[in-house]
Amino acid sequence: MSQTALFLGGTGIISWSCVNRALAEGFEVSVLTRGQSRLRPLPDAVELIRADVRSVGAAEALAGRKFDVVADFLSFKPEQLAHSIELVKGRVGQYILIATAAAYKRSAHLPVVESTPLVNPWWEYSRDKIACEDLLTGLMRSQDFPGTVVRPAHTYDAGLLPCLGGWTDIARMRAGKPVIVQGDGTSLWVLTHAADFARWFVGLFGDARAIGEAFHITGDEVLTWNGIYLELARAAGVERPQLVHVTSDAIAAEMPELGPGLIGDRMHSVIFDSAKVRSIAPGFSQTIPFGRGAREIVEFHDRHPELQVVDPTFDAASDRLAAVAAPVWQAA
Repeated sequence: MSQTALFLGGTGIISWSCVNRALAEGFEVSVLTRGQSRLRPLPDAVELIRADVRSVGAAEALAGRKFDVVADFLSFKPEQLAHSIELVKGRVGQYILIATAAAYKRSAHLPVVESTPLVNPWWEYSRDKIACEDLLTGLMRSQDFPGTVVRPAHTYDAGLLPCLGGWTDIARMRAGKPVIVQGDGTSLWVLTHAADFARWFVGLFGDARAIGEAFHITGDEVLTWNGIYLELARAAGVERPQLVHVTSDAIAAEMPELGPGLIGDRMHSVIFDSAKVRSIAPGFSQTIPFGRGAREIVEFHDRHPELQVVDPTFDAASDRLAAVAAPVWQAA
């Protein structure tokens, strides 16, 4: 008899790939979500439970049902997690919380391992995810709740551009305009395609060794931000992109909404040690380097003109920052 997996959320960048992977691995998959995604439609084989996870409808739909695995992509605050756990408590073999690798303390100690302290005073999103981990850990210790924590890093698919300005940056490259890159562009970063993430993630399903443990799941390819923008430029058909290096503080001052995620995450170098997840899901490796992923992203957006949205606010802010920045760095 097939094992059952319930996804709380299943149409997002990471969760959609994980749903498809779970189906491929033979799981009977149910997805609780408020609605379908036009860009990431759920396969016909999925049982769709259309409800808000925090609604009476969700409680009624899940009442009395048992699942071997519950993958929670919808808990961003501890009160949300507490509610979701109550929906399935006592009727789940493994409850996987999607946390974040942005919660690790940024320091000079690389590579990052799962025991690296969780500290992020700059970004509320990370602090809330840490609080979710604390809640789940408390339940694991006091009630033997079968929890597993998974911390994704910067994960993308064809529908997501990992640069600061999204499609606005690609449009600027193609128009010959300067594109803003934080710092000097040489800090180290790791990008993971959602399909690669999903292979490791589903590899943890139903494995007793994963209960009570935390894992980050990231690729092995280490890139600089200059390199990331260059790969996107090549994919967009731009041979010599003009990259303007601007301090993270200056970008945050010009665009405050970017400040917490930039200063609390992207401005710091990261390299992750993936030995722990490999010990549970051996044989898996990163199969999609970012050069290939960048082509996939740009080709997907070129096929979907409706996604080619230029943000006028970011576009204007890029012009202002470029005007007062150091001379343009142009790839040879």
